[in-house]
Amino acid sequence: MINMRENVGNQNDISRCPVCCAPKPELFMNIAPYQYFFCFVCEAKFLAPKNWLSREEEYKHYLTHENDADDPNYQKFVSKLMEALLPKLKPNNVGLDYGCGPSSALAKLLIQKNFQIKLYDPFFEIIEHNLTLKYDFITCSETVEHFHHPSKEFSKLDSLLKPGGWLGIMTQFQTDNNRFKNWNYRRDPTHVIFYRERTFDVIAKQRGWTCQIPSKDIVLMQKTGKTIRNQVT
Repeated sequence: MINMRENVGNQNDISRCPVCCAPKPELFMNIAPYQYFFCFVCEAKFLAPKNWLSREEEYKHYLTHENDADDPNYQKFVSKLMEALLPKLKPNNVGLDYGCGPSSALAKLLIQKNFQIKLYDPFFEIIEHNLTLKYDFITCSETVEHFHHPSKEFSKLDSLLKPGGWLGIMTQFQTDNNRFKNWNYRRDPTHVIFYRERTFDVIAKQRGWTCQIPSKDIVLMQKTGKTIRNQVT
């Protein structure tokens, strides 16, 4: 399993985009002590690996989050992803909430809709067996911005999806470069990757997926069963 925290090669290597593997990302912005780079192919922005938190620091930060699965406001927030995904699903489909955290409101809501939901999180739900199964759909709610090695993560998610399966993602899109420095989403030290619509188009094309953006900060991608194409090398 390649998870958010796995060491892969040289942690300080910024010779390729961590999302699409395009060569030679360029420096985007210095916000001391942080450095951010950008990819000219997929338009992702990413934090330099030297600025990542340690696993212990990251875990402590997650413990400060107040995400309660029974909180109506939290349920309303994550329901945006569920409502977008529901028309794509069939009764009794089996899904994986990937990066679910310690208390998943999304999983709770999907179970109430009679879907079977498995959980995985590299800090709170380390259930390796759930990464050996195949799923009709996978959800990543406020998760992909934490991926240290997103190219490998998305390929892993591809391997977990059945042909025709759906990947539903919720993350704040990076849209305005002039606002990046003061953007609250950037200020979270566990957020290391920032995506644009173009970024998800490239992720999908590299794996032969379809890509839809039905509403703000929501992405739906379907595994079509086609071979990988347009892979940046």
